[in-house]
Amino acid sequence: MNKLFSPKFFTLLKAGFTKKQIASDVMAGVVVGIVALPLAIAFAVASGVSPEKGLVTGIIAGFIIAFLGGSRVQIGGPTGAFIIIVFGIVQQYGINGLMISTIMAGVILIAFGLLKLGNLLKYIPQPLVVGFTSGIALVIFSTQIKDALGLDITAVPAGFIDKWTMFLTNLDSTNLYAVFITLGTILLVVYSRKIVSKVPGSFIAIIIMTVLVQVFEVPVSTIETFFGEIPNKISFAMPEFQLSDLSTYIMPAITIALLGSIESLLSAVVGDGMIGGKHRSNTELIAQGVANIVTPFFGGIPATGAIARTATNIKNGGRTPIAGMIHAITLLFIMLFFGQWAKMIPMSCLAGILIVVSYNMSEWRAFVSILKTSYFDIIILVVTFLLTVLVDLTVAIQVGVVLSALLFMKRMSDLAEKKINNVVDSDIIEDYSEIPDGITIYEISGPLFFGTAKTYTRVIETIGLKHKIIIIRMRHVSFVDQTAIYNFEGTVNTLTKSGVRIILSGVNADVGKSFENSGIMAKIGRENVFELFNDALNYAKDRVLS
Repeated sequence: MNKLFSPKFFTLLKAGFTKKQIASDVMAGVVVGIVALPLAIAFAVASGVSPEKGLVTGIIAGFIIAFLGGSRVQIGGPTGAFIIIVFGIVQQYGINGLMISTIMAGVILIAFGLLKLGNLLKYIPQPLVVGFTSGIALVIFSTQIKDALGLDITAVPAGFIDKWTMFLTNLDSTNLYAVFITLGTILLVVYSRKIVSKVPGSFIAIIIMTVLVQVFEVPVSTIETFFGEIPNKISFAMPEFQLSDLSTYIMPAITIALLGSIESLLSAVVGDGMIGGKHRSNTELIAQGVANIVTPFFGGIPATGAIARTATNIKNGGRTPIAGMIHAITLLFIMLFFGQWAKMIPMSCLAGILIVVSYNMSEWRAFVSILKTSYFDIIILVVTFLLTVLVDLTVAIQVGVVLSALLFMKRMSDLAEKKINNVVDSDIIEDYSEIPDGITIYEISGPLFFGTAKTYTRVIETIGLKHKIIIIRMRHVSFVDQTAIYNFEGTVNTLTKSGVRIILSGVNADVGKSFENSGIMAKIGRENVFELFNDALNYAKDRVLS
């Protein structure tokens, strides 16, 4: 259990922290806390929940993920990837449904960690990740058009096409003040780092735009317009639920857990690459699970590792979980003492920040790069992207994973068939000398499974019918599945009925057991099965010459 769940903080605590490193981590944590402030508010608002829920998530989940996590530098909190999921859940199930879904997702994440699935998640193909990440980026961008343009729309449709149709038909209600604030925010976020590198551009943009709107009484919507006062306290609340209703939230919970695990481990990997470290994936998943179980009771939303904030932490000298905990404490301090002014932030300013976030999330360079690769990867990328944008992220992940598995199996089967057909051209794999007429040798050069079974058995049958004896070498056959057994049994029946003797060599214990249980071994005859090829060849020579 110690190896399964071993938080980095406690490991480093035993080794001891230097005063210099603690000072560096504290400074990094304060900077990341300031960076996280506008993002936490923006992500919450875009998700259809009140601003303080984003702050609470950064505080509670951010502290737990740093304290219990398997990464030295991971920063946790609300992220852009969850905007679409949270918005959809809130629209369908309400805040109470979001709480239950998030708690269930936390339980699933802990189960992932306990089952040691952290290492398996790295096998999710990049085209799938880029596909749904790019799709999320486009959807986030779409959700911000109303506030970015200041459109006079009461309710925005959920569907992507319906949403854009409404935007285009309401362009005459565009608020130019909102447009200028949005453009000004984007410029400040993008270019302020060239002047002031230590202070995040989003923080600068919020300060400047909020002051301008208040001083000159600019007629634009603010957070207060939509949500009223922002509470400066954290309160505890229990969700209302019945056991019979829990099945309703299984799919939202699985979606949160899958996306959370993928994003948090990707963030941890990015952090490893920047500091030359190595995170503990299963510990990280368990910590993410605990954070998502606890946070909803205090009004938070789903949380995960945040790649951009983790990178900011590292760039500012953060090297231990202390930085992540200080980031959470910084957010708490801001919420308690400065939260009442957050209500003055213009919605168009938040829209500008999120437009930049969506651009950074889009991974358009990776998207274009994948479009130049194999059609297998292109199919996964495009299908996942379109489903994310036009249907639903849950469906996109499910279909993407299944499609990736199917296309991988198709690719492996094509490669195996190509290899098998190359063997047919030369009849045998190796140049066996001094083999009497009537004997042929064929070697199966890999696993005998549903993707290769039909081709292999067809070749064996074709070659075997031309000779009295066929020796099938199986030294490289690591396993057989039920489809392969079915096909192989049919070939054995055809050859034996035609008077062809089948001799096997190099059959491993697992394959032999499968043949034994299926009755294939009895049909071939146990006397025709050898461990060594030379023994099988000598036996065949004796049979054909006798």
